[in-house]
Amino acid sequence: MTAISTRAPALRTRWLLTVVLTGQFMAILDVSIVNVASPVIRSDLGASGSGLQMVISGYTIAYAMLLITGARLGGRYGGRRLFLYGLAGFTAASLACGLAVSTGQLVAFRLLQGAGAALMVPQVLSMIQMNFEGAARARALSLYATVISGAAVVGQVLGGVLVSADLYGTAWRPVFLVNVPIGIGLLAVGARLLPADGPLRHRALDLPGLVTLSLAVSLLVVPLVLGHEQDWPLWGWAAMAASVAAAGLFVLVERGAPAPLVPARVLRAPGVAVSALAVFGAMATYGGFLFTLALHLQGALGDSPLRAGLTFVPGAAAFAVVSLNWRRVPERLHRRMIIVSFGVAALGYLGLSLALGGGGHGEPLLWVALAVVGAGLGGAFSPVLALALTHVAPGDAPDASGLFVMMTQLGQVVGVATFGTLYLSLGSAPGTGVALAVTALVTGVCALPLLRR
Repeated sequence: MTAISTRAPALRTRWLLTVVLTGQFMAILDVSIVNVASPVIRSDLGASGSGLQMVISGYTIAYAMLLITGARLGGRYGGRRLFLYGLAGFTAASLACGLAVSTGQLVAFRLLQGAGAALMVPQVLSMIQMNFEGAARARALSLYATVISGAAVVGQVLGGVLVSADLYGTAWRPVFLVNVPIGIGLLAVGARLLPADGPLRHRALDLPGLVTLSLAVSLLVVPLVLGHEQDWPLWGWAAMAASVAAAGLFVLVERGAPAPLVPARVLRAPGVAVSALAVFGAMATYGGFLFTLALHLQGALGDSPLRAGLTFVPGAAAFAVVSLNWRRVPERLHRRMIIVSFGVAALGYLGLSLALGGGGHGEPLLWVALAVVGAGLGGAFSPVLALALTHVAPGDAPDASGLFVMMTQLGQVVGVATFGTLYLSLGSAPGTGVALAVTALVTGVCALPLLRR
């Protein structure tokens, strides 16, 4: 397929990125923005502890479970069509969440919101892969990485602002309703300016693969999301053990499938398997870092949600700056830069341990450490994604998109559960920082095969 840079005006190119990345931003924002509003939701709706946990986690569960399905549907019916359908569902569900009058309603609408995001988000990476090439693709992927980093931080800050403002007595409802005008605007612009889908690959949906993979992901994600709040019950451990068996069943099913969800040729493409592992490790440390530091700031240090959110700004800014400028490094050094960047992130995590070891905020060392973490992760995530997708054929873009988006989301879920549990068990931010540093270093070591061209 001819790249959009050679067949469409530059203005249309910019609109493509603006629409799809704003949709991506909304989907990621909705993970963190609700956390800030949870105490108000509980008091207003009289939600039980488990009900509130499902309000927060239901979105993530549906989102993670259906990502690979959304990617395959995009390959079958068209990324543009599925993006707009997913965006419409996400927007409608956001409106319903904002108008909910009971905990049960809010949980149900959050699940629908996650399903809409799962249809929409995989198409973003797929459309970038299919419509850009060369330097234009690298720039687009840098913006994609910046959105992932920035949305999580903006969600915490914006959530604090909206809840504190209590607009017209609406309390928590604006954290959902803010999506509605943005979503309607994106639908209007996207329907007019997003490029038409190219030739579609009418392959079978591989229902056995979809069912077994969804089962494996669900059995892993649900206990990880709900486990700590329920004091790690026996059913959670049983479900995680069963997820291993379900994953094995998925592998067996895929071996004989005529149209597997992730074709072997995608995994065999140079650097794809190692890059997927690196993406998982990077996002696991990032998700764990955001969650545990937010807990520490608002719990042990007594910060308000707004101040806690603003604390993350240096890290998000550094992530953005590096993500947008890593291409200035000579191309021959890009592979080495990935490995070095994981080491830089590890140093940043150790800096966090030192800054917080005295029992206070540890400023300005805290700000410096946050910036180092952001720079390290930015220098690893964007290049590794660009390197992997360089060797994926445009026709395989939906499958590669589903793989990397799923690894990104699962990495964050596993990171939040693992490092969150470690922090709550140790009661020590410095100890958790050391664990994050070790994980970043191990991920860098696992990425060493990328040095082989």
